[in-house]
Amino acid sequence: MNGPGIIRAAFAGTAVFLVAAVAALGASSLELAAVIVDLLLFAGGVIAFLWAYAVAIRRSREVLIGIGGLYFLQESAPRPIQIRLLGALAAEVVGAFATAGVRPFSGLAFGVLVPVWGLGLCGLWAARYGTFPPRADRERGAGG
Repeated sequence: MNGPGIIRAAFAGTAVFLVAAVAALGASSLELAAVIVDLLLFAGGVIAFLWAYAVAIRRSREVLIGIGGLYFLQESAPRPIQIRLLGALAAEVVGAFATAGVRPFSGLAFGVLVPVWGLGLCGLWAARYGTFPPRADRERGAGG
């Protein structure tokens, strides 16, 4: 399986977020810690997102990369990879909206930024290891 570090990072970030968010629901004193976790995961997700974009631009000279394939793994990743990475992303979305919905006017609302982590890592995996169709102009032998 390609990219085990990216998959581990997705799981670890998701787990840390969910533990911090649920702990902050139970103890308001942990809310600041949850906000810090949320902001760190958001920042890491932005970096991963931009890194994925840069790698995809470089690869796009040879293959056709669409947004669905890049960030949502449509037809670019094997099913087990899709389940793992998109599952982590889904857990972040559900966890973010569930915890923010319980206490919407608190620091837990920062949790809605966390899915950028999962989305960025999906993109990074696809940009580095995803399979995409060759560019038509490359198949005909045209330069570009």
